[in-house]
Amino acid sequence: MQHVIIVIHLMLVLSLIGVVLLQRSEGGGLGIGSSGGGGFMSNRGTANVLTRATAILAGLFFVTSLVLSILAGFNRAPTSIVPGGQSAPTVPGSVPPLGGDGGGLLKQLQGAPATPPAPSGPQVPQSK
Repeated sequence: MQHVIIVIHLMLVLSLIGVVLLQRSEGGGLGIGSSGGGGFMSNRGTANVLTRATAILAGLFFVTSLVLSILAGFNRAPTSIVPGGQSAPTVPGSVPPLGGDGGGLLKQLQGAPATPPAPSGPQVPQSK
């Protein structure tokens, strides 16, 4: 199913590009395309047809994009962002403690020394 929608989506993309390129430039970008030259339809009729075709193709492109994104989400499985991580808690609402003694992170931080240990390497002179 997804392959069929991708093929339809690509056909819509190519036809949308073609319809946009067929439209007459109104900005006069360096005078390109502003010559009167004959066409297969009148100027007003061409503008209406191409404008409607662009709107319809853009709407269909939007719909196929949404359908493809929804179909891509069906096969997606949840993954963990923690490599080799822990298993999820079995009871909802219960969070396992970070420390081994059951005190959690706060107990670990309270037991840490108040001042960091002195560096063992050579000292850099400090200005006073």
